[in-house]
Parts: sequence; structure tokens; C-alpha cells
Amino acid sequence: MDTGIFVDFKNKLVSNCGKVIIGKDDVIRRLGVCLIAGGHVLLEDLPGTGKTMLLRAFAKSIGGEFRRIQFTPDILPSDLTGINFFDQKKSEFVFRPGPLFANVVLADEINRAVPRSQSALLEVMEERQISVDGETYPLAEPYIVMATQNPVESYGTFPLPEAQLDRFFMKLSLGYMTEEQEKQVLRRPETRELVEALERVVTDEELAALRREYRSVEIREDVMDYLMSVITATRKSAKLAFGVSARGSIALCRAAQITAAMDGRSYVIPEDIKSEAVPVLSHRIQTSARSHIDPAKFIEGLLFELAVPLE
Repeated sequence: MDTGIFVDFKNKLVSNCGKVIIGKDDVIRRLGVCLIAGGHVLLEDLPGTGKTMLLRAFAKSIGGEFRRIQFTPDILPSDLTGINFFDQKKSEFVFRPGPLFANVVLADEINRAVPRSQSALLEVMEERQISVDGETYPLAEPYIVMATQNPVESYGTFPLPEAQLDRFFMKLSLGYMTEEQEKQVLRRPETRELVEALERVVTDEELAALRREYRSVEIREDVMDYLMSVITATRKSAKLAFGVSARGSIALCRAAQITAAMDGRSYVIPEDIKSEAVPVLSHRIQTSARSHIDPAKFIEGLLFELAVPLE
């Protein structure tokens, strides 16, 4: 297989989005992994760290129709999916598509919507289709939901249900910039101007090739056993209420394959699994009532304890 197309895609995406978000190359790379794998991304971080701007820059870089939805407590499922309304001129009911009918959907502050409205995304994220009044409407590919939420606010927010969290391919965080990086931001033009000036860096044909080729990345039996040992350990741990689902193991496998290809390799090594385990798995587990350990710290501890296969 030609891993050069993955390396080229990674470099173009990081370079393009890096014009807007400085010093977060690894987060940008992982957004590319989610896109190739056909997965969705949850970006959780403190207010003002650039979550929305990063996702806007990413949307500009991959092209396609873009819609931003500001989630609020009073938003209804029909506000997202669309409605059938009676057209008096035609004397018939006509379907008016909602903002979920796009290629790139930015669900801003998703945890501000009530659970009923959050559930409108379940079918969209898994089946790539929307059902309204007994009619099913397929969505155009590529299709990716990019959601943001602030972890520190509790007033007026509603936790995402486990079924929805499991549908996110990765959960990412930006964190603060260094002093030097922040000074660069202060000296440059307005961020919105930089986002609007961005150009598309990947065509539909190139994306289709990336999605087709990454499945050819080889995973040796011992490396696959290591991957499954991580998954199984979450299911057997007494510190967790429940472990990683089968959807999670598939996601980790795909993330490792794409990461290997982006590094120019046609085979997966244990380090690929270790590098992607926390963003892929941490939001899919729940600690037990007696355990107060952070899910990300729990996954990191597993990776430290489990034996790694050697060449």
C-alpha cells in the first residue's frame, strides 16, 4: 500500500489548521484520524481555549457543506432533524431538512441540550440517516459530527448518556498554549479572518482513497492480542462500573491502523495502540461508585501495567 498519501494528508491538514490553532498538531492529526475512520469527535475543554475555532478550521480544510448548531436547553429534536410542513401552494406536506443535513456538523456546547434533543443525534451518528414521520433520509458522505462541551460548568447542562458517548470515535482536549504560542496569537490578525482565508486541502476522491487504503495496514497476531488485552482489562477491572464496548475495540484498531499509515508504516506497532488508547477509550468507560479515579488516568495505568509484545 502507498502510505505516502496518508503522510501527505496529515502534513497538509496540520499545516492548514495550524495557521489558526498554534501548537496543537497532535490534536489536529487526531481529527484527521477521526475523519478517515468515519468517526465523530467530542472536544472537551475549558471555555476560551479555541475549541470552536479549531473545528471551524478543520471543516474549512476538508470542505463539504458545514452547519453549526448552538445547543440550548430549549432546542427541540425537530429543530435538528427537520419537519414536514403543509405547503399551501402545493396542497401537500413537504419536508424541510434541519441543520443535521450537512457533511460537517458542529454541535456547539452539546451538553446544554436536554437528553430528548441529544438523542436526536443517536441515529445520525451510527446509521448516517435521519427518520422523520416514518420516512428515512440517508445522509451524504463524508459525514462527521464534531461536538464541543465545557467540563467545568454544571448550571444549565445535561450529561451526555453513555450510548451517545460511545458513538464518539475520540474525545479530545486542547489545553492551554505555552507563553510563546500565546504571544504569537496576540500579534497576528483576528482568528476569524484566518479561518475564512483557509482553503480545502483534501478532495472527495483523496478521502475515499484514504478510507479504502487504511484497512490494508497489517496488524500482527501478537499486536492484536495486546490490543485485546487492553480492552479485556477494562471489562474485568473492579474499579469500573463497565468496560469498553465492542465498538470501542473496533475504534482503537482503526485508529492504530491510520496512525501507523500517517507515520509512513504499513503495519501497526504497540506504540500506535498506546498513543491512541486514551482519546479512543477514556470516554467509553465509567468508574464504579467506590472509585474516584479519572478514566484517562485509569487507561494510562493499564498501558503502564500490561506487557508489551517485543519484536
